[in-house]
Amino acid sequence: MEGKLTVYFDDPFWVGVFERCDVGKLSVCRVTFGAEPTDCEVYGFALRHWDELPFSKAIEAEKRKTADNPKRRQRNARKQMAQKGIGTKSQQALQKQLEENKLERKVRTREEKQEEAKRLFELKQQKKKEKHKGR
Repeated sequence: MEGKLTVYFDDPFWVGVFERCDVGKLSVCRVTFGAEPTDCEVYGFALRHWDELPFSKAIEAEKRKTADNPKRRQRNARKQMAQKGIGTKSQQALQKQLEENKLERKVRTREEKQEEAKRLFELKQQKKKEKHKGR
């Protein structure tokens, strides 16, 4: 398993995107930090909350083999530091997670509305019966 965290400024908040790659599957989670977090705060957050993070469902992602050449690794690290934002695969996974959450929320609110309507109907029926008890 391989993990990666990208922290960037998405006006007006600082956002962290956790990427988890496991056997060619990519899962992503977006966390809003608020004010600019220090390195130790980010590290502490990752250690404390890694198990609780709501990662998206895994999508296919090919794993690129990195060279063992230290100069190349340093060059790649510098290139990643210069990048703003996150990769396209991660963005796709985040978008998919947002859509799934939206569908779940719609279903849940629809069920809650139906239950409330049913409760109100039963209350109205009960009041009607109580009115006619004396006859």
